[in-house]
Amino acid sequence: MAQTASRHVLTEALWPAEGAGLWARRAVLVALGVAIHIAAAKIAVPVWPSPVPITMGSFAVLMLGAAYGPRLGLATILAYMGLGAFGWDVFAGTSAELNGIEYMMGGTGGYLVGWVLATLALGLAARRGWDRSIGGMAAAMAIGTVLVYVPGILWLGLLYGWDKPILEWGLYPFLIGDALKLALAALIMPALWKLVGNARA
Repeated sequence: MAQTASRHVLTEALWPAEGAGLWARRAVLVALGVAIHIAAAKIAVPVWPSPVPITMGSFAVLMLGAAYGPRLGLATILAYMGLGAFGWDVFAGTSAELNGIEYMMGGTGGYLVGWVLATLALGLAARRGWDRSIGGMAAAMAIGTVLVYVPGILWLGLLYGWDKPILEWGLYPFLIGDALKLALAALIMPALWKLVGNARA
C-alpha cells in the first residue's frame, strides 16, 4: 500500500517539474483548472422543479481531482470557490441579482461542499493508482459522486424542509447523467494513462 500511495498523478506524469519550475507548473495548472471548472459549470440544463440544474461541473470536479491529485486538486477547487464567494460569475446559476455567498448558501450549497470532498477523494484514489484502470476509476467516481450527493441532499433538506420532495429535487433527476459521466471518466482516464505509457515507450 505504501508503494501505490506514492504514485504520480496524471499531470505529474505529463508535466514533471522541480524547484522553481514546480511552482510555475502548479500556478498554471490551478489557473487552467479554475477555467475548466467555470466552463463546465456553465454547461447547465434546468431540471424543473429542482432548484439544482444538471451541469458538467461534477464531471470536471471528479476528473480534475484525479488528474491533479489531492493537494493541487484541493487548491484548484478552493480557488474556484473563492472566486465564487467574491461574487464572480463562476457557478451555474449566478447572476447580477444572486451571486457570491448568497448564491453559495442556496440550493446548490451542499453540492459545492461535496465538490471539495470529492476532489480530495479522487485525488487520493489517483495517488493509489485507481485511475489507471477502468474498474478502479469507476469505483473512484462512484465514491466521489456519493460524496457530492450526501451533503447536497442534506443541505436541500435543511434549507427547504424534509416535507418537500428532496430526493425528487436533488437525486433522482441526476442519476442517469451521473452514470454516463462515470462511464465516460472510467474510459477516459485509463486511456490517457495508456497514451502516456505509449509515448514513453
